[in-house]
Amino acid sequence: MKLQNIDLADLDFSNVGSWAILPKVITIFFVCLAILVAGYFLDTNEQINNLEVIQKKEAELKQLFEVKQAKAANLESYKAQLQDIQKTFGSLLSQLPSKTEVADLLTDITQTGLSNGLEFEYFKPQAEKPKEFYAELPIDLTVRGEYHEFGKFMSSVSSLPRIVTIHDFTIKKVKNPKQSKHDELILEANANTYRYLDEKELSELSGTKK
Repeated sequence: MKLQNIDLADLDFSNVGSWAILPKVITIFFVCLAILVAGYFLDTNEQINNLEVIQKKEAELKQLFEVKQAKAANLESYKAQLQDIQKTFGSLLSQLPSKTEVADLLTDITQTGLSNGLEFEYFKPQAEKPKEFYAELPIDLTVRGEYHEFGKFMSSVSSLPRIVTIHDFTIKKVKNPKQSKHDELILEANANTYRYLDEKELSELSGTKK
């Protein structure tokens, strides 16, 4: 192979210094090119990958900083909201009777029904269902009366100072109504009332869950 009258076969690779200028320049060019390519794949490419990782992490940290900065800016607002929640929670908690007040609450429910002209045929509290900080007390009840009396009863129950809910109720006609009540009906329902658990009960409940 010849390159501008230079026969590459005549080049002495053991004595590069004796080469003509052009072969030296070409050889140096390819050596530099090889060094650059090798340097890219052995070092520069890794640095570029590391830079991309760092840039991605920088973007994530910047986003996290912006989120925390927004929370810090609204800290006072969050504190005010927390106080409102605690106040509301305390108000709701005060509507839950203690263990000793449950009997009085059950009496209040029956008295509310009687005062609205209803006749109780069945009233049976079921086993308590402990929750996180309170206990749910289901009550199965059956009352006899007229439709408008049922409405007054439910309205009166919802106005009690303690929380009582009535659900899953059915209304059906009485087969043998009293002569004085031709529109007499029977209401079957499930009522729920709630009471808060004292520290001992909460401790026992926590130990049971563990």
